[in-house]
Amino acid sequence: MLEKLNPKSIVAPFNDAYHHVVVIPSGARLAYVSGQIGLNPDGTLPSTVEEQADRAWENVIESVKEAGMTVNDIVKVTVYLLDDKDYPAFASARQKYLGDARPASTAILVKQLVSPDWRVEIEVVAAAV
Repeated sequence: MLEKLNPKSIVAPFNDAYHHVVVIPSGARLAYVSGQIGLNPDGTLPSTVEEQADRAWENVIESVKEAGMTVNDIVKVTVYLLDDKDYPAFASARQKYLGDARPASTAILVKQLVSPDWRVEIEVVAAAV
């Protein structure tokens, strides 16, 4: 069982969307999912950041499922965004796909991803006992 913690001595998680600490029990099986972007299976790219965020999360979820895990096994999310104005689209998609799972999370603004058309990239770590 994953242990999720929020120390009372530091500020509460922003929007209550994540936990500050996730403890992985000894012997857990780990999966490191490479950064997933908003490309559709056919290689096409949705035009809006909302659609790209949704597709990136769908790609993350499919990758975690391939490892025999669920969103509840995700312990860490790192997202790379091009513009702070894109954060609400990412956050909305995160809530839609993760619900109450609330893993540890970091959002980073970057100058550019590999392709200038990509607006969001999401990588996760998952652990299952």
